[in-house]
Amino acid sequence: MRVTKKYLATAVIAAASIALVGCAPTTAAGGDAGATDAGAPVKVAMLTSQTGPLAAYGAAYTAGFEAGLDYATDGTGAVDGRELDIEWADDQGNPDTAVSKAKDFIGQGYQILAGTAASGIATALAEQAEQNEILYISGPAAADAITGVNDYTFRSGRQTYQDVATAGTFIGDPDGKKVVVFAQDNAFGQGNLAAVQAVLGGQGATVEGVLVAEDATEFTPFAQQLLAASPDLVFVAWAGASSGAMWTALSQQGVFDAVPVVTGLGDTATYGAYGDASADISFLNHYFGGAAGTDAEAAMIEYLEANGETPDLFSPDGFVAAQMIVQAVREGGDTVDGMVDALEGWTFDSVKGEITVREDDHAMIQPMYQAKLVQDGANWVPELVDTIDAETVAPPVAGE
Repeated sequence: MRVTKKYLATAVIAAASIALVGCAPTTAAGGDAGATDAGAPVKVAMLTSQTGPLAAYGAAYTAGFEAGLDYATDGTGAVDGRELDIEWADDQGNPDTAVSKAKDFIGQGYQILAGTAASGIATALAEQAEQNEILYISGPAAADAITGVNDYTFRSGRQTYQDVATAGTFIGDPDGKKVVVFAQDNAFGQGNLAAVQAVLGGQGATVEGVLVAEDATEFTPFAQQLLAASPDLVFVAWAGASSGAMWTALSQQGVFDAVPVVTGLGDTATYGAYGDASADISFLNHYFGGAAGTDAEAAMIEYLEANGETPDLFSPDGFVAAQMIVQAVREGGDTVDGMVDALEGWTFDSVKGEITVREDDHAMIQPMYQAKLVQDGANWVPELVDTIDAETVAPPVAGE
C-alpha cells in the first residue's frame, strides 16, 4: 500500500501504537496479515444511529446504502458472485458504544467498517481502523479532521470545509468581503464561526461573529447588530426551539433586504421550520431529492420510493458507501491494503455526479448545491439555484 501522509495529534499517534488484544485482523492460511480467505463471503460491519438524536440521519443513510448496494451489484447483492456478509449495529450516537461494537466486529474478523453520522464517533472509529488495519468508510459525519487522519480511513459524504466554501459562493470571490457569522454561543456556534474564519477568512474575507446566548428569546437587538455591521454575507448556524423566533426577527428588521443570508438546508423534516423567512434565505446544500439529475440519482430515488422511502439529505452518503465497498472488494483482492489502494484516486459516477476519492488524503471531491425554498401548496420544498463545481469547493490537502 502506498503510504499517505498522516496528520495525527501526538495523543492519537501514541494510542495507535497500542494493539487491541484479541482484535487482530484475520490471517488467511499462508497469507499476509490483513488477508481474507479468497472466495469466502466478505464481512462488512455497518455502524450508524438507529436510535438516539441522530436516528433520522441514520435511517436516511441506511436506506441510501441499500439503494447503492442494489445499484452497484446490479441487484444481486454480491460482487462478481462473491457474497457480502453485511451486519448492522446501532451506535446510539455514543462514541463509547460505537467503539465497543467496532471492537466486537473486528474480533469476529470483520475487515470493512462503515457508517456513523456523528463526527466524534467517526474520529474514534478511525483510531480503531488504524490500530487494527481495517478499512473504515465514515458516513455523514462532517468533521474536517476525518480527512487525512490515516491510511485506512475514508469518507462517503462531504466535510465542513465544503459546506462553508459553498456558502462563500453566494458572494463570489471572498477576498476583501465581510462575513458575519450569526450563531448561538455554544460549541456548535463557536465551531461554525471557527470554520468560517478558517475557510472564508483564509480566502481573504474579514470574518466576525455575533454570538447569542442559548437562552435568549428576544432577537431584535441582534438583528440590528447584523445590520450595523454592514456585512456582504450573513452566515447563520442555528439549532433548537428558538429558530422560528430568530428567523422572524431577521425578517422583521429587514436583514434579508439588506444582505444575503445563508444557512445550510437540512433534512426534509426541517423544510417547514423557517416560517415567513423561508423564501428569503439562501441555502447551501449537500443534497436534496432531485438536485442532481443524474442516472444514479434516478436509480436511487426509484429504489427508495419502491421501498416506501424518500430521498433525503444523507441518502447519497449511504449510496456512495455501498459503491465504495463494492469497489474495494472487486478491485482490492483479499487484503485491506489492496482495498485501500483500490479506493485511493478512484473516480466514479454517483448520485451527485462525478466523485473522486482524492489519493493524497481521501477527501471526497464532489459537487455541492445552492438552493432556495419555494411554496408548494401548504408546504415548502427545495429548488435548485446552482450546482457548484467539485473543484471550486474542494478542501486543501490535509496538512498542507
